[in-house]
Amino acid sequence: MGCQVPTFSASMTGASGFSLDTYLGKKVILYFYPKDNTPGCTTESIAFRDIHSQLIANNAVIFGISRDSLRSHEGFKSKLELPFELITDPDETLCLMFNVMKMKNMYGKQVRGIERSTFVIDESGKLVKEWRGVKVADHAQAVLDFVSSQT
Repeated sequence: MGCQVPTFSASMTGASGFSLDTYLGKKVILYFYPKDNTPGCTTESIAFRDIHSQLIANNAVIFGISRDSLRSHEGFKSKLELPFELITDPDETLCLMFNVMKMKNMYGKQVRGIERSTFVIDESGKLVKEWRGVKVADHAQAVLDFVSSQT
């Protein structure tokens, strides 16, 4: 933590792609989640949707990231009426950069997947907070509380 995050670009929903350096001067929240249209990921995304205006009021922008396709993201975003964009990472470039790929147990089998994690990058591009192994309940509020305390 406290280290500069290398600038990166990625495909995302909406008209343009994501580039970290576009958001210098704002707090950037990146939340990594396992899969579109699954219960925990839906609940987490709705929670972030519901506090979106408060994040904006604290000079913060938020983006969800998973390995799902852009098409899947577009559907998920539309269905949940998310006011923020979703970044697609099918080749796991960002997942590896932020070290969120883990072996997990699913139905008694070991599978490799995204560990639910959230990162806050400050206005100068430094990583200032991370949550790993996130439990969805109250997480969005914890992120908002942290971002609010940084103003």
